[in-house]
Amino acid sequence: MRLAFFAAALLWRDITPGSGVTWRHFNGMSPDRFLVESTTGGVAFLDFDGDGLQDLLLVNGGETPRGRSAQPVLHALYRNLGNGKFADVTARAGIGKTAFYGMGAAAADFDNDGDPDIYLTGFPSSALFRNNGDGTFTDITGQARVANGGEWGTSAAWFDFDNDGRLDLFVANYAEFSYNDTRRCEFEGKPVYCAQTAYKGRPARLYRNNGDGTFADVSATTGVAGLPGRALGVVAIDYDGDGFTDLFVARDASPNLLLRNRAGKSFEDVGLLAEVAYSPDGVARAGMGVDAGDLNGDGTPDFVVTNFDSEYHALYLNPGRLPFREATVSSRLAEFTKPYVGWGVRMLDHDNDGALDLFIVNGHLHEMIERSNRTVSYREPPLLLANDGRARFSRIDAGPVFRTGYLGRGMASADFDNDGAVDAAFVSLNDPPVILRNESAAGRQWLGARLRGTVSNRDAIGARITLRQGARTLTRWITGGGSFLASHDRRVVFGLGGVGAPCDLEIRWPSGVTQRVTGLAPGRYHDITEPAR
Repeated sequence: MRLAFFAAALLWRDITPGSGVTWRHFNGMSPDRFLVESTTGGVAFLDFDGDGLQDLLLVNGGETPRGRSAQPVLHALYRNLGNGKFADVTARAGIGKTAFYGMGAAAADFDNDGDPDIYLTGFPSSALFRNNGDGTFTDITGQARVANGGEWGTSAAWFDFDNDGRLDLFVANYAEFSYNDTRRCEFEGKPVYCAQTAYKGRPARLYRNNGDGTFADVSATTGVAGLPGRALGVVAIDYDGDGFTDLFVARDASPNLLLRNRAGKSFEDVGLLAEVAYSPDGVARAGMGVDAGDLNGDGTPDFVVTNFDSEYHALYLNPGRLPFREATVSSRLAEFTKPYVGWGVRMLDHDNDGALDLFIVNGHLHEMIERSNRTVSYREPPLLLANDGRARFSRIDAGPVFRTGYLGRGMASADFDNDGAVDAAFVSLNDPPVILRNESAAGRQWLGARLRGTVSNRDAIGARITLRQGARTLTRWITGGGSFLASHDRRVVFGLGGVGAPCDLEIRWPSGVTQRVTGLAPGRYHDITEPAR
């Protein structure tokens, strides 16, 4: 397929060769074509050892009954050494092997001890690893009671739904599934994956943090259990500004959910009222990944959802009230995404001009798709879409990776070299990962913030940060979840373009406390601690 680009090239460099990262993904692909094989491949950035550098976690799939590996199928944790180098510390960390087929990761400090912990999702269970603070992790799934047993867990999000200062856990579940249920679907006599609609959707699970290392399943009492569907992506953000964190759940041929948090007690699905549940034609699209942020500069969070080819990846602009305005066509997102099956997606300011851009990874499910549709490829390139500040995009040729086809799945973002330009990494099925260093923001001013909650959860997930620099105002949030099967650098980077004047920040913490910090110098990260009430 010929690729047409609409803007001058800006460089993102693939540093994977020579980085020290030698891990390779394995999905257990077999003649049975179990659907789980097509959706795996998680990735997370987290500073697990507290040295100020973002480390890299890669989540493997696993074997299937007739999809065996000659080598052990392991997840991997790589310690960031700086200068684009990573060291494999998986064996010492103790998280390389799980008893289930792996999907994604969610990293956060659930026990507020200063060290990020790790939740790995999968089938037919998931696992919670507590960070011991010495480079090792302990599997505490049993005592914590968060195994998500019997479920095909996909994306997960840590967030404090009841504002008690402790992070709770939302796990998106996909469908009823069993290796004993072999469904035969073919194209030209060869096995292919059956349509997702052949699998009955499952409800998500919500685990409330008890504060003593255990969790309570509150899925039923909060209303989450009553909303079955094939869920793949989730992002947690306070979309309506009422002080309680809400959830957007992207679902596959099931209506998307917009779960409004009702004062920390229950959730109400307002997806229909918000007009985000279905396409304008009334069809439930194949939603995979989702992210949230302010794309048009009006101070309210918008949503982007990746979908199947010919459905277009969707953009929903938030006018501050329901319904949202679908801007998929007017933003040019439809134009650029029609031939792609999208997975991981992040809103990030790739060139630090102050406007959030879109980074999207793509990849089809069906190896023979080009024989039935010549406009679509099996391996597909990632997309970098530059935002003009009004939620209208142009496609950027950012280097060879953006002209190369992948089977992209999970994608995470982080400033792993601490230069103020947000970088990324993604997983491609049965391939090495791709680690990208962003060099397109060179010469631009920026300001970074790392928040530490005291009354709020330590990671400050749920905080809203407003930057003011002269007449300019930028709004960002620290979200839970986001993208697909992924977890991200919790620090916030504000792109300032060419303006190097001092900045003021206003922070609304999840506790409801508002803090103002003035005269901050650009070009560095600032550590900000929540004041006592």
